[in-house]
Amino acid sequence: MVNINEHSITQAVLDRLDNCDNPRLKTVMTSLIRHLHDFAREVQLSEEEWMTGIQFLTATGHMCDDKRQEFILLSDTLGLSMLTVAMQNAKPPGATEATVFGPFHIDHPPQYKDGEDISNGASGEPLFVTARILNTEGKPVPAARVNIWQADADGLYDVQRPDLQTNQARGILHSDEQGRIAFQTVLPVSYPVPTDGPVGHMLLATGRHPWRPAHVHFKIDAPGYQSLITHVFRDDDAYLHSDVVFGVRSSLLGKYIKHEAGDTPDGQTLKTPFYTLNYDFVLAAEGVA
Repeated sequence: MVNINEHSITQAVLDRLDNCDNPRLKTVMTSLIRHLHDFAREVQLSEEEWMTGIQFLTATGHMCDDKRQEFILLSDTLGLSMLTVAMQNAKPPGATEATVFGPFHIDHPPQYKDGEDISNGASGEPLFVTARILNTEGKPVPAARVNIWQADADGLYDVQRPDLQTNQARGILHSDEQGRIAFQTVLPVSYPVPTDGPVGHMLLATGRHPWRPAHVHFKIDAPGYQSLITHVFRDDDAYLHSDVVFGVRSSLLGKYIKHEAGDTPDGQTLKTPFYTLNYDFVLAAEGVA
């Protein structure tokens, strides 16, 4: 086809997909092309504006490395991550809700024994966590793999500290026969997502704040159960109703209880205040929605 114009170009591009032998890919690409073209028409996108968009996406890619994923951050702050989570993670009644993965997970964190301190020197007030991994019938799930990660008292994850040579405030534990885990870490605090890259510039340019409410990340896997990616938020945080990545669910609010100096749940005696959190995670069986 020649002499393509603004009215005929969309169909011309779609016609080029006729030989695509992957039905799902063809469906996704067809919809993507139509929506992109309709978007450009709706806002009367200029060449200069589109070049700015290309530069923004290029800069987003340049910010990505093995410790930072700027495209995940972009997806999170546009609400796309939480939209896909909500669409793909319908749970049966009583199962713990899922939320966003976030950009600061790493593949091979250290493994810890039950009750150990996973903070590994991270700054923050001591927090002692006890949790149970259960199924929807209330029965314990033993040998569940529980991956935990969080920010420190400065609102930074270990991977955001280029001079740090070790993992902090992250690790893997396995539930016991009663489905229980226990560990020591530090109290999470609210923090801004990184604003030194293109996503941060977008937030500031559009008048949005960059803050996330305080939380600890959990990824829980067990044979026969759906993988769970979730957070446990502090129920007193000021940003619960304006989370920059739209990830808060009321069922994921935990009570982080402050205690004065004294004996801790694991038998230590501290001269400073500390916090405790007790939370039950409920896994959905595979194939159940």
